[in-house]
Amino acid sequence: MTDNQAAPVVVPTHLGDPPMIDRESSWLQFNERVLEEARDGANPLLERVRFLTIFHANLDEFFMIRVSGIKQQIAAGVEVLSHQGRTPRQRLAALAVEVRRCLAEADTCLDALTDQLEGHGISIVRHPQLTDDERVHWDAQYEERVHPVLTPLAVSPAFPFPFISNLSLNLALYVTSPDGERRLVRIKIPDHLPRFVAVSGQDGGAPVRMMPIESLIKANLQSLFPGMAVDTPYTFRVTRDADVEIREDEADDLLKFVEEEVRKRRFGQAVRLEVDASAPDEMVAELKAGLHLGDEDTFRIRGIVAPAALARLCDLEFPSLKFPPFAPRLLDPHDTENLFDRIRQGDLLLHHPFDSFAPVAEFIHQAAHDPSVLAIKQTLYRTSSKSPVIGALLEAVENGKQVAAVVELKARFDEENNIHWARRLEQAGVHVIYGVPGLKTHAKLSLVVRREDDGLRRYAHIATGNYNPVTARIYTDLGLFTCDPDMTADVADLFNRITGFARPTGYRRALVAPRFMARGLLDRIRFETNEARAGRPARIIAKCNAIIERDMVEAMYEASQAGVRIELLVRGICGLVPGIPGVSENIVVRSVVGRFLEHSRVFWFHHGGTSLCYFGSADLMGRNLHRRVEVMFPIEDPALKRWLREVYLQRYLDDVGRTREMLPDGTFRRVRDVLGRSTPDVHQQFLADLGAAVPR
Repeated sequence: MTDNQAAPVVVPTHLGDPPMIDRESSWLQFNERVLEEARDGANPLLERVRFLTIFHANLDEFFMIRVSGIKQQIAAGVEVLSHQGRTPRQRLAALAVEVRRCLAEADTCLDALTDQLEGHGISIVRHPQLTDDERVHWDAQYEERVHPVLTPLAVSPAFPFPFISNLSLNLALYVTSPDGERRLVRIKIPDHLPRFVAVSGQDGGAPVRMMPIESLIKANLQSLFPGMAVDTPYTFRVTRDADVEIREDEADDLLKFVEEEVRKRRFGQAVRLEVDASAPDEMVAELKAGLHLGDEDTFRIRGIVAPAALARLCDLEFPSLKFPPFAPRLLDPHDTENLFDRIRQGDLLLHHPFDSFAPVAEFIHQAAHDPSVLAIKQTLYRTSSKSPVIGALLEAVENGKQVAAVVELKARFDEENNIHWARRLEQAGVHVIYGVPGLKTHAKLSLVVRREDDGLRRYAHIATGNYNPVTARIYTDLGLFTCDPDMTADVADLFNRITGFARPTGYRRALVAPRFMARGLLDRIRFETNEARAGRPARIIAKCNAIIERDMVEAMYEASQAGVRIELLVRGICGLVPGIPGVSENIVVRSVVGRFLEHSRVFWFHHGGTSLCYFGSADLMGRNLHRRVEVMFPIEDPALKRWLREVYLQRYLDDVGRTREMLPDGTFRRVRDVLGRSTPDVHQQFLADLGAAVPR
């Protein structure tokens, strides 16, 4: 927790309602924890830059989705109170205060980082700082590659305020004609131009000097306005509502409908204006008026506008300024030679990124080429542009397998990528399904049907993360290979639910949303509650990305009051407030933010000493439990279940280096600051022994 961190108001919406933290306020707290990593001198310098860029990229999405949603409520006249007892208008005002405070800290952080980067030979320079030879070279580059693609747009009664696309970088300036007519002009910096150009230095060597492309353009603007007086240009950017609304009941062709809605995203209502802090008030007023924004929507930026682009620096080859590289653990070659043989010997658990993602791709690849495999079914939520899973599915079709792919077109900000893959898969002959109408398919599943000597056997891969080899290197996730008849039958029934018109009345082992998961989790929480009331040991450990669903929060409060010990590992949003006397004094909430993005979801229950351990794709949010197709499966293998409880979860519970703990006032503090010491953090520990050797 920072010294000046504002505590969120923790009050019930109505008398008798549970105390909860507002979702947006909790989200900003999470992003502030990301900013703390950028400020943490214990992190390598370029990794601190990366954390800072993540902070700003997160904030962009916050405005595009969360702030825009509140603005829609205001426009619709909605006056429903939040968990904090605030109207939408009050929430927006409070969030603006928090954002401005965080941005001030981020600006200070950026100043410190750029100073330290210069000490290592990495500098951000402007055009006036170039040498004479460099200036000649880059001015020539401007004339050849930049000037031809610039289009100045003037504002006047005859030329209305131009449309400013979402997150585009722009210059605003005043231009005066010889007869004294003065106009505001906007110039969009084309998206295809690099934000930073390398003036000198090569990757791996210093000094490296990077120049923002807008600095080069500013220095040469006179060429766009011959015979005119050109005032100082200022950088600005606009954020727009990007929350695409999909009305599937109105869409005859969902693929084309999503494609059209994604195109509309760039035309959403403006929700934020970022502008150079030194821009004159007159200019800012004109920009606000043209965008229909107010003072509360305007943010004057003291440093670089859109600093998320500094991620370019993180690609520089300076190993000493980054986290040490690592090689994920590989399966024994004997195990991967025929994965089906290995899976028949017992369930196989992978812990990413410490275990390689390669066996997941190899599973589909082997299925595509195995003469005994009859069918493959696969969910695709977010995947990479060069996905080996996609390639294997295409090979399977060519080899005569029956292949069905559930492609979630509505995966936010991945719609265009998924549209591309959906078309390619359809053209190849894959049966492409776009999920259940009205629901997002967020479950991470792969199913292979194989003919064997004793009949047909199903093999499944069940995961907490996407089938994406890129994110598998930076997200912590779990994936299970199994051929357990009950579990694979559940996977098959779920695919039939998605692809067909099946309506299962229940599942054998799985907790499936939207119909059964919430009820199943509540039943298990209440079992612990009843155990505690009977004087028996009761405990819950949950690791997920978010907890905001009211029913879950209320059930945990009730369990706490009965004496259940509850330990929650929540990466991001947490509406539940721990440590409140008489309400949640038996609940502890911790958050780990570090080298890897926490993404796995694991739920452990003492369950009378037998212990139940579930893992899957869902967080404890309304959207996951009631508006998505999600799945959680139990870990049945005793050795794997013991590893998850005694090694995996325990390491997170014991972590000092990267853990923050929530206080009863809703703020967070670093555990290491309280203890006055630090130990290797949980990610370092897993790297030291590559996942603590998941039992094979």
